[in-house]
Formats: sequence, structure tokens, C-alpha cells
Amino acid sequence: MLRIADEMSFSISRSATALKSGKALRVVLLMSDHIRLWFSASVIEGLNQVLHADGYDLSIFQISSIEERREFFDMLPVRRNADAVIVASIDVDAQESAQLASTGVPIIGINCVNPREYGFTAAVGIDDDQGSRLVARHLIGLGHRNIVYVRTSREVSLRFSVQQRYDSFVKACLEQGVTPTTLVAQESEDRISTIVSELLSLPQMPTAIACQEDGIAIPLIYQLVCCGYRIPSDISVIGYDDSFYAHDIGLTTIRQDPIGMAREAACKTLDLINRKTTGMPFQTFPAQLIVRSSTSRVSLDKG
Repeated sequence: MLRIADEMSFSISRSATALKSGKALRVVLLMSDHIRLWFSASVIEGLNQVLHADGYDLSIFQISSIEERREFFDMLPVRRNADAVIVASIDVDAQESAQLASTGVPIIGINCVNPREYGFTAAVGIDDDQGSRLVARHLIGLGHRNIVYVRTSREVSLRFSVQQRYDSFVKACLEQGVTPTTLVAQESEDRISTIVSELLSLPQMPTAIACQEDGIAIPLIYQLVCCGYRIPSDISVIGYDDSFYAHDIGLTTIRQDPIGMAREAACKTLDLINRKTTGMPFQTFPAQLIVRSSTSRVSLDKG
């Protein structure tokens, strides 16, 4: 019988398998970043490495505006059509968490702050508090006191993890008697040019710039060099993520491993689907400072 089935290239359909198991064999991924960006692409890669091997499809819902966010939670398209929901770096409030919980499937977070408080079943994430403190201590340890922090608008990014980065960085600076200046990069094609204009408008150019993410730091370095500034002789620049090209341009940054975190999130997801429980449901990954050539000790005439 098996030989005949093999000769006829017969295989059990996915729908038949789902019907027999009582599962949708589908996991929903809710994210705010464009899927072409480094973090999103890495998360998808890590999830697929585990879920696809176990027969699960990944359905991606990208939320890039407040309107899309409201529509998703009002309609809840995952209801009865998924076995779990994975939320990546989105500021899910208590009401939205309760709406997700109403689907009756496990809710797993990736880089979501306070997942226990907001009712997640499990979560993984980088220690953004530790990472941001490493950034502050690195710059202050090099003698920098005139420091600018460049961040995105929380309303635009919809990402809670980056808020933790900012809060922890500012707190660590204040503890050392340093008050950083904050510049907000609004979402636009010219956002880096706008930041450079704001930097040039300051009473004095900073000796160091800390960026919320490498996606800001890398193009900012390029534009500062175009304006005649030497990195790091004139201005030190540090990023966050250790993403594509960070090594190539010598960017000092904080390393996180979204592929590894996503793989771990996928394993916890399968545990919760199959066994309703998982070991160490809430797991934090340590941050790592990667020192390269974009930061240096502040010049004596600028200290």
C-alpha cells in the first residue's frame, strides 16, 4: 500500500492533517516593522526555522499605523484561525492583551516589555535596561558629557521595547550627573537630514551621539561625514542591534540575536500548543556591548 502511494506521489493534504488534529497548523505573527527590515526579517527567519519543520505556517500581520492597529484588534482576524499569536516589539496595552487572550490561544511576546503584567503566556526578549546602561557607561567612561540621544517617535514606531531603551539610557546618564539631549527622528524619507539640521542648530555640537537603533546610526554617520565631521575624532556614534553593515562600517553597538530569540519563542509556542505548558516561559537574553571604531575618548579640548 505504501509502495503504491509512493509511486502515485500521494501525500496527505495539509487541510486533512489539520482537520484530524483539530489544529489550524498556523501561527500568527503580529509586528510593526516592515518585513524587509533587519529585525523583522531575522525574527521571521528564526520562527520559520522551527515552526515550518513542525508543519506550521506563519501568517504575518504588519501594523504600520494607529488605524491598522485599531482595525486588527477590533476585527481580531486570528480568532479560530490560528493555534498561537506571537507579538514582536509592539506596545500591547492591557485592553489589547485581553482581546488577544479572548481568542483562547497562547500569546507569546518577542521584545515586549512587562509581558507578565499584560497577560502574555510566554515571552523572550533582550535585556534593554542592561543594554542601554552599557551604552551610557561606555560613552561616559570615554569622558563624554555632551551627549545626544536620537530616538524615533513612539506613536510612529508602536514599539514598546525602544521606550525601555530610552528610559534606561536617560536614567543611567542622570545617575552619573549627565543630562543628555533628546532628538526625535520623525518617520519620513528625510528623517536623518532633519536630525543633522537639528544637531547643527544646537548651541554646541555633541561629542557623542547614542542612537536608538543601528538604522539611525549608520545613515547618520554617513551624513555627518558628508558635513565634514570626523567619526569618532569629532563625534562618537553608537548604535543598538548589531544589524547588517554594523561590522562593515565599524559601528560600536549593542548586540542582540533576533534569530535566536525567535527560535526560542517558536519552541515555547510549540510547547504551549502541544502540551499547554513550557519550561521557563519568560526568558531574558543578555545584551552585549560590541566596541568598534565609531567611538573614542573625548578630545581634551572638548571634554
